[in-house]
Amino acid sequence: MSEEASTGFAIHPMDQFVVKPLFGGDHIAWYTVTNVTMWMAIAVLVIAALLMLGTRRRAIVPSRSQSVAELLYGFIHNMVEEVTGHEGVKYFPYVMTLFLFILFSNLLGLLPMSFTTTSHVAVTVVLALMVFLGVTILGFVKNGIGFLGMFWVTSAPLAIRPILALIEIISYFVRPVSHSIRLAGNLMAGHAVIKVIAGFATLVVASPVVIGAVTALYGLEMLVAVVQAYVFTILTCVYLRDAVGGAHH
Repeated sequence: MSEEASTGFAIHPMDQFVVKPLFGGDHIAWYTVTNVTMWMAIAVLVIAALLMLGTRRRAIVPSRSQSVAELLYGFIHNMVEEVTGHEGVKYFPYVMTLFLFILFSNLLGLLPMSFTTTSHVAVTVVLALMVFLGVTILGFVKNGIGFLGMFWVTSAPLAIRPILALIEIISYFVRPVSHSIRLAGNLMAGHAVIKVIAGFATLVVASPVVIGAVTALYGLEMLVAVVQAYVFTILTCVYLRDAVGGAHH
């Protein structure tokens, strides 16, 4: 505090990630309505509005909202079909929902005074665990005990197969960790950098440069928001392929 007072310059880039109750108080329980809850609900409402309003009056010559809805639908459907094959297309609605929720949560987090829900590991871990548990259960339902065959690398020499099997098992259980931390870490880092650089705008001399830098970073963060939603979704499709295709090495 003394250092801030002496320099007159203080930046707190992590303040934007603090979870706060919407209706006052300091205690947060599992049922407390917080800023995270509100912005997740807003993301769901925006998605619902886009898809329902965009497809309510379907026409041969589509409107802008219909074009966006159809573009997103076609893009994800093609991804699911290409990565998972014909058997995986039946799970397209879940993958589509996952992609849209992450995409709009990322983009809404770029609005002033908003909250980036996907910058919190608590949110991304739940999303990743849903994929992990769903794929694992589906794998055993579809393939039975044969699902374990994906850990046995038949193309490798017999002597090293047990070692490779152990590595495969470890990497399989690390999936939800890497799946969730990648998304949260990229968004948190980008927003923190923007907040730090924007803090320099208080210096009059540096303001034009800072404004240009922040504008460029916002553009980059929009790209990151889309790319991270895509990466999370395509990894989900890859994991899904292991279950529906009974992928063996």
